[in-house]
Amino acid sequence: MLHYDDKIDERYLNSLALAYIGDAVYETYIRHHLIQKGAVKPHFLHREATSFVSAKAQSKIIHFFIETNQLSEEELAVARRGRNAKSGSVPKNTDVQTYRYGTAFEALMGYLYLAKKIDRLEALVEASIEYIETEKREMKS
Repeated sequence: MLHYDDKIDERYLNSLALAYIGDAVYETYIRHHLIQKGAVKPHFLHREATSFVSAKAQSKIIHFFIETNQLSEEELAVARRGRNAKSGSVPKNTDVQTYRYGTAFEALMGYLYLAKKIDRLEALVEASIEYIETEKREMKS
């Protein structure tokens, strides 16, 4: 990553800015995961990635983390800030509540990334992947 003399204090950064960087960071991890699994066809990669990075998937993941007490108080506070952020628009393919919880997940990813809590970020990304892949297997059976 590029070095900047002025470090951004992620604790005070706008939640939508945290979600903006969190979206990119999480999607990069997902793309890497799919390539590692041997996926190479662009259409398949896009379809698979969507099952992890959609607002619906991210909303399910953050609910799972909250319900299973996997987040610290600090992480819960960041997620709440992300959930409550007013973006001014909602995509056509999801409802407001799902979109807001997806934003909460992305804000958490962005916060951990900017705070350089990479071990924690990667633990939550791994748990996210495991959760979504388990859900997909259960839907098939």
